[in-house]
Amino acid sequence: MSDQVTHNRTAQRYELHVDGELAGFVQYRIEDGTVVLVHTEVDPGFEGRGLGSTLVRATLDDARANGRSVLLLCSFIARYVRRHPEYVDLVVPDRRAEFRS
Repeated sequence: MSDQVTHNRTAQRYELHVDGELAGFVQYRIEDGTVVLVHTEVDPGFEGRGLGSTLVRATLDDARANGRSVLLLCSFIARYVRRHPEYVDLVVPDRRAEFRS
């Protein structure tokens, strides 16, 4: 199985393809230079394989590589960041306390 995350700037989303088939995506928008992560969706046929985590990790890694902060409106991504504190520094400063234990 081959997984690949791509950045579809036109659609404002990160897409995860498995063997060439769209398996999921993270929808975002840019506001004042911040990446607002709105929604994550994994096709039911691909659930239970950890693909959502793969997709979110790639999305957050891209934000880091581009020096962007993130605002988490998506509950799935918020839960991911709570479990992976190495990403808390990406959260907009006035919301970071929500993600620290």
